[in-house]
Amino acid sequence: MLFVGDARIPEIAKEKLARLGTFVPFQTSGITYEAISGHPDIFFCYSGDLLVAAPNTPAKYLQILKEHNIHFEKGTLPVGSKYPETARYNASVSDDYLIHNIHISDESLKRVFNNRMRIFISQGYARCSMVPMKNGAFITSDAGIYRTLKNTEVKIDYFSPKGILLPGFKYGFLGGTMGLFEDKAYLLGALKFYPEGDTLGEVLTKAGYEIIELYQGLLFDGGSLMIFP
Repeated sequence: MLFVGDARIPEIAKEKLARLGTFVPFQTSGITYEAISGHPDIFFCYSGDLLVAAPNTPAKYLQILKEHNIHFEKGTLPVGSKYPETARYNASVSDDYLIHNIHISDESLKRVFNNRMRIFISQGYARCSMVPMKNGAFITSDAGIYRTLKNTEVKIDYFSPKGILLPGFKYGFLGGTMGLFEDKAYLLGALKFYPEGDTLGEVLTKAGYEIIELYQGLLFDGGSLMIFP
């Protein structure tokens, strides 16, 4: 297993991921603002066996993907220093949907995920804010996304961002606290430290996931974990 995550996630979580597979600490400098500079979901859009990488993703990370025989396509426009340039690749993509502020999506996402139904939301940080699960449902910590999608065919549950840690901000995003792969949900933190942890655990379990808590502490928004077999 190959795990790609922010280099600033807690050391205990890094150590556990390294025991489970290969952990790649992700960080960039001089591309975008500090709080999200190490977030994989700012530079990559990933669903199933399809992966798009921003063209200004540091070359060493693209080389690691090549060495692990992970195919990717380069996007068209670079990640920039301010919104909306920071959110071009931060779409939430499932087997059925591409959910994003389509006005700012990089054109490559529309091409690579062309068989997904596109759903417009005003939130550009869609992947930060919501998690696509294998049962076709989503969870989100963005009330606006929830209001937009709850009256559509998309199944979605809302959880408060309160209690999610993102250094430099009052709260983090739920999507950034985890990585889902096959039948496992890898959490950057422990549910007992999250006010709605019991309910979140129930939703993940009902969706068919075994929950793996990577350290005992607050849920940490590390820009999600990218996971490859």
